[in-house]
Amino acid sequence: MDTPNHLDNSSILHSHNVNNQEITLYLKTILNVDSFKDYCPNGLQIEGSQNITTLVSGVTLNQELIEQALVHKAQGILVHHGIFWKGDNPCISGIKKQRLQALLKNDLNLWAYHLPLDAHSKYGNNACIAGLLDLPIHDYFGDQNLGCIANINQESVYKSQYELHAFLEQTFKRKVMVFGNLNREIKKIAWCSGSAQSYFNAAIEKGCDVFISGEISEQYVHTAKENNVLYMAAGHHATERYGVQALGTHLAQKYNINHIFVDIDSGF
Repeated sequence: MDTPNHLDNSSILHSHNVNNQEITLYLKTILNVDSFKDYCPNGLQIEGSQNITTLVSGVTLNQELIEQALVHKAQGILVHHGIFWKGDNPCISGIKKQRLQALLKNDLNLWAYHLPLDAHSKYGNNACIAGLLDLPIHDYFGDQNLGCIANINQESVYKSQYELHAFLEQTFKRKVMVFGNLNREIKKIAWCSGSAQSYFNAAIEKGCDVFISGEISEQYVHTAKENNVLYMAAGHHATERYGVQALGTHLAQKYNINHIFVDIDSGF
């Protein structure tokens, strides 16, 4: 797997370029975009310059990321959380106007991939988490099979929640909240990046001892205690910074263009 194990913001300078529509078609194919029911349009959300020599990636589109793309003289931005979401007010005003104006004025392409990027077997957030934690994926669960499960053997370093908790904090570089039975032996770990607390009951039904996601809602604190299992909330941004980075790195290698990952941590 060519998933990076650290955040590399460096750019490898090239003189090559690729057409924006070629990138769009390629990503639609490898991410199997049409097979997902999602809360947003996946793909080229804003069309900009046809020729791409430099690509900036980040977890969530925001004004700072757009400004960083301009600093790096990029023609495109690749994100996990884009600018358009189902249920949003369709009126173009406020920060949506500011972001759109900056993208269009500077001829910047914006590619956004939500669930397809969570799920991809190589460049997806959950696959990257598996690589970072050295966990084999033995099974999938939850809506659209986004969640992953690993069976833990006797040789694993994760014999207790203490080892797992410490490694999560070291890996994601943030405080990880833990709820439930702190003394439970770990034999099966389930995880799903980002806001995946609704997958918790499905993980319990699969017989998992630990569920890892980015966030936790108040009700699932009680679910963890009453089911005698562990819930570890490692941060929405923290669990979703690796997929878009891996995908951007792959595009840079495939098309011999520049790629810079910009880590704008929301602290959430």
